[in-house]
Amino acid sequence: MSTLRVVDGHNDLPWAMRKVGYDFAAVDIAQPQPQLHTDLPRLRSGGVGAQFWSVFVPCTLVGENAVTATLEQIDAVYDMIQRYVSDLALVTSAEGLQATLEDPYLIGSLMGAEGGHSINNSLGTLRTLYRLGVRYLTLTHNENTAWADSATDEPVHGGLTAFGREVVAEMNRMGMLVDLSHVAPSTMHDALAATVAPVIFSHSSARAVCDHPRNVPDDILTELAANGGICMATFVPHFVSPTVRAWALEAQAAAETAGVDARDLEAMDAFWASYPEPQPPASVDDVVAHLEHLREVAGIEHVGLGGDYDGVTSVPVGLEDVSTYPVLLDALRLKGWSEPDLAALTSGNIVRVFHDAEQVSFRLRDERPPSIATIDQLDGRPDAT
Repeated sequence: MSTLRVVDGHNDLPWAMRKVGYDFAAVDIAQPQPQLHTDLPRLRSGGVGAQFWSVFVPCTLVGENAVTATLEQIDAVYDMIQRYVSDLALVTSAEGLQATLEDPYLIGSLMGAEGGHSINNSLGTLRTLYRLGVRYLTLTHNENTAWADSATDEPVHGGLTAFGREVVAEMNRMGMLVDLSHVAPSTMHDALAATVAPVIFSHSSARAVCDHPRNVPDDILTELAANGGICMATFVPHFVSPTVRAWALEAQAAAETAGVDARDLEAMDAFWASYPEPQPPASVDDVVAHLEHLREVAGIEHVGLGGDYDGVTSVPVGLEDVSTYPVLLDALRLKGWSEPDLAALTSGNIVRVFHDAEQVSFRLRDERPPSIATIDQLDGRPDAT
């Protein structure tokens, strides 16, 4: 029996729980919860040793409202860990992650903030999120921030602004991982040029395999290898299956004709649910194709897993929930992946990236104090999104 334990880069269970007021008595994840992709029994069945919980808020929340909602998400993760203390353990360091992976009884719980709008253009807020345990920030979500371009919005900045580069520098100084999922290729290039620590893509796949803007182009994968970072392949059907992607483009065009903003996740989900042409299925083989490509272009040291469970309305056949990672690993074995390859994919690479980012931060904290720069000073614009 395999002893591999998966570290997954992105799971939206906290946002799913927001819909029930974060009431873990009403939705007790110690018991099977078939309406979700995630519960404790299935995490254990899937061999999940640690999970980055996304403390996500949508772009419809801006300014102080975005900050408040992010804090509520963080609070929900702490409440979840406390409620299920025999199963979950808070992890805020590479050493803690490795120790948790060596404990067969605990599932490590890390946090990643999804979307730079969560910091409301404030480095002080960024540092506060770090102090609360957040260990990565996705620089954008589906819309641009005032300092970075998103992959799914019209470009405004040409990548990162001066303040955006300061955000990356401050994340490097703290040891917070720079997450480039959701950002435009120009932002990817700028962030890779600005960072002195390895970066991550917490839930993105290969654009050469499926031409979706949320995926990573090959030239960026080459830069990622030189940077020492990691691309954590996602399972989102629209991102992994060219057939589903083609269907989604047709549905998106129909949505736009109907006046639905494609960046509005809830509105698009509702539109897709009523769309007369059913969504074609994605499969385990689609995800395997991305992992094979990522390994070929970036190298085995730069590949991981970021399923995006409970953040999507559909999943590939065979990867229906968090219990199914062994199905994917068995499919990779059939493709010739060795056990050392799989160990790197499931946990070794992200542990190394986390450790290396911490080592950079230890040096930088000795070299410079926290930045007190503002977006107004660096970009010459009002301190608001």
